[in-house]
Amino acid sequence: MGHESAIERLARRGLGIEELRPEQREAVEAAIGGHDVLAVMPTGYGKSAIYQLVAASVDGPTIVVSPLIALQKDQVESLSEDAVGDAVAANSSMKASERRDAFDDLREGDAEFMFIAPEQLARPDTMEAIRASKPSVFVVDEAHCISSWGHDFRPDYLRLGHVIDELGHPVVIALTATAAPPVQGEIVERLHLRDHKVIVHGFDRPNIHLSVEHPTDAREKDGMVLDRATVLSAGRRSGIVYVATRKRTVELADALSRRGVKAAPYHAGLRRAVREEVHQQFMAGDVDVVVATTAFGMGIDKPDVRFVLHGDVAESLDSYYQEIGRAGRDGEQATATLFYRAADLGLRRFLGAGGGINADDVEQVVTAIDEAGGTADLDEVEEAVGLSRRKVVLALARLEDDDAIVLDSDQARATTGDRAGAVEAIAAGEERRKQVEASRLEMMRGYAETLSCRRRFLLSYFGEHYDHNCGFCDTCESGSAAKRPMEAEDGRYPQGSRVNHRAWGGGQVVRVEGDNVTVLFDDVGYKTLSAELSTAGDLLSLVQTRPS
Repeated sequence: MGHESAIERLARRGLGIEELRPEQREAVEAAIGGHDVLAVMPTGYGKSAIYQLVAASVDGPTIVVSPLIALQKDQVESLSEDAVGDAVAANSSMKASERRDAFDDLREGDAEFMFIAPEQLARPDTMEAIRASKPSVFVVDEAHCISSWGHDFRPDYLRLGHVIDELGHPVVIALTATAAPPVQGEIVERLHLRDHKVIVHGFDRPNIHLSVEHPTDAREKDGMVLDRATVLSAGRRSGIVYVATRKRTVELADALSRRGVKAAPYHAGLRRAVREEVHQQFMAGDVDVVVATTAFGMGIDKPDVRFVLHGDVAESLDSYYQEIGRAGRDGEQATATLFYRAADLGLRRFLGAGGGINADDVEQVVTAIDEAGGTADLDEVEEAVGLSRRKVVLALARLEDDDAIVLDSDQARATTGDRAGAVEAIAAGEERRKQVEASRLEMMRGYAETLSCRRRFLLSYFGEHYDHNCGFCDTCESGSAAKRPMEAEDGRYPQGSRVNHRAWGGGQVVRVEGDNVTVLFDDVGYKTLSAELSTAGDLLSLVQTRPS
């Protein structure tokens, strides 16, 4: 062994890690050097080791924002077995006295790590206790939850940038396993990262076999899903079946149970105790297959999930990749299969239509703040307008973006700016977001219908240059991928380059296949164009080649 650095020595002695991966080391060194860090790395790559090593290397406690109580408990227990510092948690399941004791331990230096749910940071007593502890590191786990693009969006995450500022901006480490370029940008912006470094490790999970089945109708699709889940779960193997509606979770779970498969449904409409029981049974191996909506999965660190099946199309490739990434975490072979009908895209469009906000929603929020005297907290606004918490938080975030209000960790304050103009601008912006959302669903269609290598298609969506066919997906195995051109012959629009379209403005090339160029445009989302026609018509011009 050559010269061992202090970080490598701490990793080996404190965490039992014999060798740090290059991206782990880069992230640790950047944070110790005072840079904020966004680390996008696959599950199982060792993201938690990054903040643990940083925490053990700098003075002052570490706050870790974690969205699920069950996940917090696992993290606290795992840290108790390591030599990098003791951990405590503060969440809604604890008594007030237990919370006070935890903060006392943090303030007095008896605990290095405090795990906390984002909604707890809206409590003035919590913020006061954290400020008193003078944290040096602020960690945001599952950082993609701050992005309003995805199904894992948590409104309380939008408060975190202000919390960070109020704490004097300790070093921020944001961690996620899944973030396409637009999501990365939103994380950086919403967390107020400064002097930051974005460190992305390859998204590829080469042990997961990718495939798509094409049933002709809904009845055939359900039969195929049930047959595949029955075969793959034989021998008590674990798997997850994702569907779009709560009703279908129950129907398919019941059908699997009648076939002798230990299956259970899971969706957000079930009582919390029932959801927790299903979670625990799945982790313990008492339930082999969970049939779930997207409500299931975060915090599931079960290494031996052998398959993830999608009985309905996912809302985007971001969601799809997040969900299939729950398979094969032990590195052993796993299966990810999408059962796809083009008709199912209509259901996804319908389900996604109610997630945004409109001018009336924003106007109601502005009026509520005005009627409260120009200052109101989130609960007051929510009660006054009768909108969902998600919509209220989105409206507040958009108003802040337009400088129409000022947000801190628990209040919104009106400004003297052009409020009416802000409402109109936000409404127009939401229309643009809807276009982008629609384009993301079209990319999901593209993945399902492609004849080229599915892994190459999936990875290019996340901005990763993958210049060969994987050999471990259905299109590679059928031979169709080998017949598809890999790159444009003249290379006029390289993957990763910045381009400008005469009508759609600026964007980045995310995929090139023969004459087809897919561009993520800043304002209108994903569009696939003919390179030859775009050049001939002077529609698309190269602005900057792929960064080195």
